[in-house]
Amino acid sequence: MDQGSIARILKQVSGGEDEIQQLQKALLDYLDDNTETDASLVFSRKFYIAQWFRDTTMETEKAIKSQKDEDSSEGTHHAKDVETTGQIMHRAESRKAFLRSIIKTAPSQFSTLKINSDTVDYEDACLIVRYLASMRPFAQSFDIYLTQ
Repeated sequence: MDQGSIARILKQVSGGEDEIQQLQKALLDYLDDNTETDASLVFSRKFYIAQWFRDTTMETEKAIKSQKDEDSSEGTHHAKDVETTGQIMHRAESRKAFLRSIIKTAPSQFSTLKINSDTVDYEDACLIVRYLASMRPFAQSFDIYLTQ
């Protein structure tokens, strides 16, 4: 991964969100900008929004499940686990709120919320997709699957 390009994109995309949300917004802006030239990008945009929403939901469910498992086995670290789970829940809710705001925004209204369209070109969009894909659980555990 080209961390320099990712850092450049993050600098150009201003916002108070975490870096994942900034990259997601940049990719969605790119897809929205180019829907006139390629109609399949409309589907891609909707697919990414749905996939990211699903990933956020799964992350939240795993956090709750791990908290329940640890509560039944160890009661001493309960306060620390609740805080960590609370942070995960808060981050998940903010990501879901971001994605809901994107879903509710009509394409004509979305153009007023866009960042500068020169920020992300095709190569940057490909890099963002690869970077976000590398953050998914399967990509992170690929070496384990290969070893087994």
